[in-house]
Amino acid sequence: MQALIEQLPPFRRYAQNWHHDQTNWLPFYWQGFRQTTRYSYVITELGDRDVLWQNLQPGIRTDIKKATARFGVRVREAKSIEEFYKINKMTFLRQGQVIPYSLDFVKRIDQACNLRNARRTFLAEDGEGRVHAAVYLIWDENSAYYLMGGGDPKLRNSGATSLCMWEAIRFAGTVTKSFDFEGSMLEPVERFFRSFGAKQIPYFSVTKNNSKLIELRDCVATLWRR
Repeated sequence: MQALIEQLPPFRRYAQNWHHDQTNWLPFYWQGFRQTTRYSYVITELGDRDVLWQNLQPGIRTDIKKATARFGVRVREAKSIEEFYKINKMTFLRQGQVIPYSLDFVKRIDQACNLRNARRTFLAEDGEGRVHAAVYLIWDENSAYYLMGGGDPKLRNSGATSLCMWEAIRFAGTVTKSFDFEGSMLEPVERFFRSFGAKQIPYFSVTKNNSKLIELRDCVATLWRR
């Protein structure tokens, strides 16, 4: 780790979420870095679909059945990354936020993952062609990761978000060993992830500011959240 720190280029801010397997950050602490513990949720066994279904909380199972039976929602793969991005963007707009990454950035991620056959995009669509929800999944030999997602705010009550996530989890069992929801410190999102029977896993968020302006901005943001 000391060798890695010495190879870092000059920076104003370092911020990285570490993989949960990495539990020793002492060399970074000695060099003035800071650490905050955050949480993800991981389904560690994907082999038995019946067990996966039983581990879902009742509300999630009800949503999945409602989406398919009442709203006629089916899950398909996206035809283009633009189709996914449109739904992904809606989630931020609903919260009054600007999406923090561009379509070009997502395209580059998608191209890199596609070259490695390591991504799939799921869309939950009804019989009228309306897309209710979307999930962008990537994976390696050890785990699948819920990288991005979204939903149409006008169709939030259809249960399609739960259905789309469930289909992504089922698919993950065919290509890798576990499913990582990538975590969230937002209470409603955390509750949703936990509802799929996932195990809470702590991970480190390591930062360092070499800019007084960035330090001041972070302090103001912390006070504002309080």
